Amino acid sequence: MRIQDIIAAKRDCRELTNGEISRIVMDYAAGEVPDYQMSAFLMAAYINGMSFAETSAMTQAMIDSGEVLDLSSISKTKVDKHSTGGVGDKTTLVVIPVMASCGLAVPKMSGRGLGFTGGTLDKLESIPGFNMALSPDQFVKQVNDIGAAIAGQTHDIVPADKKIYALRDVTATVESIPLIAASIMSKKIACSSDIILLDVKVGSGAFMHDLPRARELARTMIAIGTNLGRKVGTAITDMNQPLGRAVGNALEVAEAIDTLKGDGPADFRHLCVELSAIILYMAAQCKSLDEGRAIASGSLDNGSALKKFAEIISSQDGNPAVIDDYTLLPQAKYKYDVVSERSGFVSEVDCALIGRAACMLGAGRERKEDSIDPAVGIITNKKLGDRVENGEALAELYSNDESKTSEVASAVCKAYTIGDVSIVPPLIHELTY
Repeated sequence: MRIQDIIAAKRDCRELTNGEISRIVMDYAAGEVPDYQMSAFLMAAYINGMSFAETSAMTQAMIDSGEVLDLSSISKTKVDKHSTGGVGDKTTLVVIPVMASCGLAVPKMSGRGLGFTGGTLDKLESIPGFNMALSPDQFVKQVNDIGAAIAGQTHDIVPADKKIYALRDVTATVESIPLIAASIMSKKIACSSDIILLDVKVGSGAFMHDLPRARELARTMIAIGTNLGRKVGTAITDMNQPLGRAVGNALEVAEAIDTLKGDGPADFRHLCVELSAIILYMAAQCKSLDEGRAIASGSLDNGSALKKFAEIISSQDGNPAVIDDYTLLPQAKYKYDVVSERSGFVSEVDCALIGRAACMLGAGRERKEDSIDPAVGIITNKKLGDRVENGEALAELYSNDESKTSEVASAVCKAYTIGDVSIVPPLIHELTY
């Protein structure tokens, strides 16, 4: 079948065969299908949807476009945690050392961020000397030696997804549940962990703006993983305000370290403990979530998770002294308070607008090739339900460009709605494990 016939079939709502989907994905990865034809296919899939069989076939085709990471020499149970993305989401920096300190193997392949703020790689690279470019042998050796490694995804892992994602980003086809599910799960399966926990964000600062779509995405990814022999759990968590208080790479690293020291914002610590407890339960390290929560909380409070994070930093050529001296992290030149224009309670936060404001400062990127400034960002002093007085600081801006301050401050101020009633939404909506 010709490529245009496959496109026409999807345009006309016909369910494609495994072979047809494999053909267009593999040929595109090989450079034999031009961008304009794949763009047409993606738009047809976006508009008409994809069946579960088609989504599974696309996931498998993207896995088959490259290599699968060989982790067979790691004898411990291998676990992975992935977030669908949000503002101030630095949970990986805490959950990984917690899991490793509890005796699990955590081989973490991470990526760079697009939009809002940087990804895990961008955050960790704000630590002086931290090396993300581990070879497969180095990666596996480190997991065997200390229980965890965090590295950039190699070019040989799911190369079709890299090309397709870049095309989705510029053709307005990102927010498709089948395409999102296939993209995430192809990478997770190719990275070979036994147990995968997916943190599906929902709210104004997430791809999924409402619970029904978040549930659909969660169910789809669980089904794909189960179909391909993985144990998959999901947590649907709130993203109607930034997670924790820090938004920006070095600021988020410092907040993660605070949390590893047994402190940190209450909502952020709570989510890290909950995600860790689910993984511990799925990996048969405890008999209940309550026991898992106690184990995870203990690793934060007794310093074992912090010690493990220091080991990860040292093993990857970073400077572990940042744990006790945050001035070793990149520092912004200017600090500016964004003040409230009335008294009341924080009743709504436009989370996406906070994320865009951080991008305006340079904390995120609009295109993959954009550079970011690791020092800049926003500290949100006020959360949903908090009391605020007229003239009190809602947030703090950290900037290296004074000319951007007024525009960014205006955006952050507009992101906050101050009302008369204190409403605090649940942080965790649903768990499946």
